[in-house]
Amino acid sequence: MAFSCEQDLTAENPLTQVLASDDPYIRQVMDKVGQHELQLIFTQIERNDDSVILKDFKFQVAGDNYFYPASTVKFPAAVAALEKLNELDSLNRDVRYYIEGDSIEDTFAKDIIKIFTVSDNHANNRLVEFLGQDEINSRMRSRGVRPIRIAHRLGVHTDDVTTRPLVLYLNDTTTTISQPIVNKAPEPLRLNRIKKGRGFYAQDSLHAEPFNFSLKNYYPIESQHALLKRIVFPQHFKPSERFGLSPDQREFLLDAMQMLPRKNGYDPEEFYDGYCKFFMYGDTQERIPDHIKIYNKVGFAYGTLTDCAYIRDELNQVEFMLTGTILVNQDGIFNDDAYEYDEVGIPFLAALGRSLYAYELGRK
Repeated sequence: MAFSCEQDLTAENPLTQVLASDDPYIRQVMDKVGQHELQLIFTQIERNDDSVILKDFKFQVAGDNYFYPASTVKFPAAVAALEKLNELDSLNRDVRYYIEGDSIEDTFAKDIIKIFTVSDNHANNRLVEFLGQDEINSRMRSRGVRPIRIAHRLGVHTDDVTTRPLVLYLNDTTTTISQPIVNKAPEPLRLNRIKKGRGFYAQDSLHAEPFNFSLKNYYPIESQHALLKRIVFPQHFKPSERFGLSPDQREFLLDAMQMLPRKNGYDPEEFYDGYCKFFMYGDTQERIPDHIKIYNKVGFAYGTLTDCAYIRDELNQVEFMLTGTILVNQDGIFNDDAYEYDEVGIPFLAALGRSLYAYELGRK
């Protein structure tokens, strides 16, 4: 048995206390909070025998206030890919495959691990070629993860709505080629703040007008939080709202979500533990203690930082969920690579995570 409820930003809301903190990294954002387009959802988790109670608290959450979700859209791609694999008798996550005409060969499992450990764009795009944007959107919406609109690949500037064929190994010597999938062309989004800033660079030229995000991906934090809940606490939802993952596939997904880059063979100097773990550890290159697990997906692009995380301290029995997004683009120019990620955005998210962790530790 499980249930949830929501609380506004009142005195009983932990976000009220944390956001009023004197921490300099929190203060510098809250002093200009409108400029940063901050949105937060925090979920307290209470366990009582076999019951799980999820209590949501929100700050400035507005699904019709657009922000660019960046690599957070790789989470639904990974879930949709695993669900589709479970429906196909001839394929599983360890099948080798590659894009026709490409030289990079991998497995679905390795690509999903790359997505969470280092946020690999190419790994994500191979899953998009496997699924198609329309199928990712459909699978999410049918389970209640909405609104969502995945419209394009990442790191590759193409408007092509047709997927590229995949060459899949049925065994060591036999391959098959997938058929291209034709997806719907994206319609312009009609949302608040869909045009941002006062200028942007395109083809080395500065354009003195707001940057238009209307054809970009759309994945608000309520949808991100909804997906995270369904993966971490599937029993909390009706069968029709759960994803079709086997227990083994779900365990694999959760393990990938918390895996640190060094555990997957990446150079810890370049890909330190907090590289894709903004909350609590994003501003440090120190190792994350073994008893703290962070199951999450981050995104950062166009001056926007987002993290969607389930954080669990196995030693002190502390656990909570936190999803947040923040814009750090002081000059209002997009595509100039002059964003305050390291000075403002990541220190804020790290301090926020630590403050909420301390709050929950004290409450326990």
